[in-house]
Amino acid sequence: MDLEVYMRQFPKVRILRLEKREGLIRARLKGAANSKGAVITYLDSHCECLEGWMEPLLDRIKRDPKTVVCPVIDVIDDNTFEYHYSKAYFTNVGGFDWSLQFNWHGIPEKDRVGRRHIDPVRTPTMAGGLFSIDRAFFERIGTYDPGFDIWGGENLELSFKTWMCGGTLEIIPCSHVGHVFRKRSPYKWRSGVNVLRKNSVRLAEVWLDDYKKYYYERINNDLGDFGDVSDRKELRRKLQCKSFKWYLDNIYPELFIPGEAVGKGEIRNQGAVTNDDLLHCLDSEVGDDVQKPVGAYPCHNSGGNQIRNQGGGAKNCLDWVHGQQRATVGLYWCHKQGGNQYWMLSKDGEIRRDESCIDYAGADVMVYPCHGMKGNQEWRYIPDMTKDGAKLKMSDCDEINTYQQWVMQDFNETQARKYGLL
Repeated sequence: MDLEVYMRQFPKVRILRLEKREGLIRARLKGAANSKGAVITYLDSHCECLEGWMEPLLDRIKRDPKTVVCPVIDVIDDNTFEYHYSKAYFTNVGGFDWSLQFNWHGIPEKDRVGRRHIDPVRTPTMAGGLFSIDRAFFERIGTYDPGFDIWGGENLELSFKTWMCGGTLEIIPCSHVGHVFRKRSPYKWRSGVNVLRKNSVRLAEVWLDDYKKYYYERINNDLGDFGDVSDRKELRRKLQCKSFKWYLDNIYPELFIPGEAVGKGEIRNQGAVTNDDLLHCLDSEVGDDVQKPVGAYPCHNSGGNQIRNQGGGAKNCLDWVHGQQRATVGLYWCHKQGGNQYWMLSKDGEIRRDESCIDYAGADVMVYPCHGMKGNQEWRYIPDMTKDGAKLKMSDCDEINTYQQWVMQDFNETQARKYGLL
């Protein structure tokens, strides 16, 4: 059935069509400009709303118009459309990493104290596809950045400026909306333009202050052409928004700050280097089974999941290809672009990627959530690499074995000695 014909049964619904493809962000801006209500609610098209989902959202905005509210997002299977309802006590909150990627994590302990499962919970960031916001507040903080293209980064931009410019961001456990989570992006990006990076750089330039350097390290300082952001900076100045340090200290203190690391960047292994052009990195194998052993793959110089290893006749980087918890790490071609090859050595001896740490429990060396209790995640002994580059292993320390000699790209030896890591 034609959409216009179907929607005739809903007199309040108006359908707007753009003359050309503008992308999700500009389409949402167009929708907001043509809406009439006091509250604007955004929903992705691939959603299913449960009965009574809207009232709890509107109630919070009525109590405080500067509160931006999100429902609990239930999973709809992308193959069967089966709806998986999330219990209130499993509510997660949004976060992000220094690649400026959104992620989910549990409610921090400080926010669990004294709260009921049905109480609204503060969230540092939102997923972005489903939320309600007071129209006047949305317009006051500058809606979306019109310089963003297609899709990506707009959820973090809105999250940061909501908190930094006087608002509050919450997830409402009494409101549930299902969402189809697809395994890959349905969008066709313009060739020759890294849209997500452009959006993220604009976000970093306007809102991250000096902390933007940590994102730029992840992308090898390849900012590209991100356009003019002077009007967005002026908006922030007029609103007298707080600093990003304030945001990290007060809203997301759980986030690990790369500046606190003893070392960061690629981690190279010194074994049998013969040809700088033959780059390989330690990498977890690509596939559905995240428990597969580590293998050797071409280094991609795009950062992300890699630590460099130079054994086996080639330079190699430690790479966290899956980017998933409880996955092995492996060798991959060193790409010098940060991303999956970007690691940090904390003062507690953790080799970490934001909130994930390399862990050894007697079997494979894997990536687990950082627990802050040292033990299996405290690295003072030397990880070893098999000479064929097949996997990372643990061996007795041997000072003359070059396969046990690792060099971190940016390493502060003085700090390492201070914390007893050498």
